[in-house]
Amino acid sequence: MIRRVLSNFLKIYQKFFTLIGYGSCRYYPTCSEYAKWQLEANPNIFKALFFSSLRILRCNQFFDGGIDYPKVSMRLSENSKFPNRSCTVRYWFVPDAKGKGWKVIKNTFSKGDS
Repeated sequence: MIRRVLSNFLKIYQKFFTLIGYGSCRYYPTCSEYAKWQLEANPNIFKALFFSSLRILRCNQFFDGGIDYPKVSMRLSENSKFPNRSCTVRYWFVPDAKGKGWKVIKNTFSKGDS
């Protein structure tokens, strides 16, 4: 419920600022997109809000900016079974260099793309 409300708020925020031409985020993905990805991928909503808040606080002239994909914590069970049907991949979870978390990379291909 809370995730849905926050996600809808972020969608409205993104649409509004896109319409008025405001876009000065120092990072890729933007801070609002980062927060949306955190809410979708991080199982703990408090961690998602914490990391999103830290990212927004870093989005100023005192930090360089650049590419900063969200990191999420998750456990992969070895006994998980994948269905034998096609699925759409929305995000790729790539382990970070230290092995302590995962980076989330969004898949930009739609179903008809190759």
